[in-house]
Parts: sequence; C-alpha cells; structure tokens
Amino acid sequence: MIATALALQEATREAVHDESCMELASALFHMRNTLEDEEFMKALYMYSAHLSAITTTLATSVLLTESQIDEMMNTIKEMESMGKDIDNGNNN
Repeated sequence: MIATALALQEATREAVHDESCMELASALFHMRNTLEDEEFMKALYMYSAHLSAITTTLATSVLLTESQIDEMMNTIKEMESMGKDIDNGNNN
C-alpha cells in the first residue's frame, strides 16, 4: 500500500513536471496580463484539463497492469458501440 501511494505521488509529480504542462503553465504566466478574463479562464481550463489527463493516465498505469488497462479499454469501446447501436435504434 505504501509503495502504491509513493508511486501515485511520483506519477503526480511527473505529470506536473511534464514538458507540455510546463510549457502551458509558462505561457499562462507570461500572458496573464495580456488576455481578457474570458480568454484567460479558457486557457486556465485547458491547462487544468491537460494536467488532469496526464495525471490520470500516469496514475492508471500505477494502479492497473497492462492487461487490465487493455481490458478496460476494450470494455469502454464495447460500451461506446452499444451506445451508438442504441442511439441508432432510437433515431430510426
């Protein structure tokens, strides 16, 4: 349990220090006074979404084995396909 907690902490640190996240953070910092409030909020949202996506990806790799990730992705694809089938059935 401690090893998992430490691995999650490292995954979070790795996400925050990811090159693309750092570039976005730097751009936000340097443009903060030149952007309109709405533009700044959109840029901040994009940074937050990017950071959380990277963090989730890295955390998932800590918590699940490769085969579990593959199984999860296949299940997601199946659910999406079922949803499309249901939507197509309702639209006809």
